[in-house]
Amino acid sequence: MSDGNDIHGVYGAPPAELAMAFAGAVQFSPLIPGSEALEAAAPGSLASMVMAAPAGTVERRYAVACALRALAPGAPLTVLAPKDRGGARLRKELEGFGCTVEETSRRHHRICALARPDQLTGLDEAMAAGAPRLAADLGQWTQPGVFSWDRIDPGSALLLKHLPPLAGEGVDLGCGLGLLGRAVLAAPKVKRLTFIDHDRRAVEAARRNVQDERAVFAWADAAGPGYPLEDIDFVVMNPPFHESGSEDRGLGQRFIQRAHQILRRSGTLWLVANRHLPYEPILGPLFSKVERRADSGGYKVFEARK
Repeated sequence: MSDGNDIHGVYGAPPAELAMAFAGAVQFSPLIPGSEALEAAAPGSLASMVMAAPAGTVERRYAVACALRALAPGAPLTVLAPKDRGGARLRKELEGFGCTVEETSRRHHRICALARPDQLTGLDEAMAAGAPRLAADLGQWTQPGVFSWDRIDPGSALLLKHLPPLAGEGVDLGCGLGLLGRAVLAAPKVKRLTFIDHDRRAVEAARRNVQDERAVFAWADAAGPGYPLEDIDFVVMNPPFHESGSEDRGLGQRFIQRAHQILRRSGTLWLVANRHLPYEPILGPLFSKVERRADSGGYKVFEARK
């Protein structure tokens, strides 16, 4: 990225019919592999920004504060979100930073447009609240916005309780903060473990949380073929099943298909999922043997052998 004020930004995938980003705008969402880091953008370096705001309050205020700092004075900022996923609070939050906001409502979204004022307030506090931190109660690095950033996910906890010592080369598919993978690496027969996630913040936190020379980290779509993986001995995963706030059962199914693709013959998948998710119909045809190893607290654990 250059330091000139000809750089236009976009964050996420705002609907084009609601807010149009400049052609060739630089992507800044941490959920899109290959994007730039908004927090690293030089102050005053952006000529405009169109942002699909995150739903979480701390994460959203952090992203907006980073955008305001990166924008040149007078540069336009458009921030939008569904009304029930932070949109109803956007105007008040932006005004709290010292902005004069023009708000419209369309297609269940609130759309806030403004010109970045010369003087802003509260940016440092919002950026500090949303920045990476070492959580003493969790014993790991984390950041608001990452899956289960402020607690141990009960599904992962159940999988850890039933996961045996593994061996060979493995993959933590959708690694999050690295909780599963760190436990896997406690087994001395594990030769290599790839931590892969589409969230840059998760990968950066996992890299800090897992200090092991056998660990490899990749920022990529865990359910897609973009990162080369093959002949893997085992896969561990707690796959997501929400996309943009809505339940998407196909997302977890794509994770299962990806695990099957990368496993060697007789390789093993260890999977935890919410009890209501219908993963058995896809596990059965793909794998030669599927066993439910646990069913507790609304979660189920499967061991599936290719």
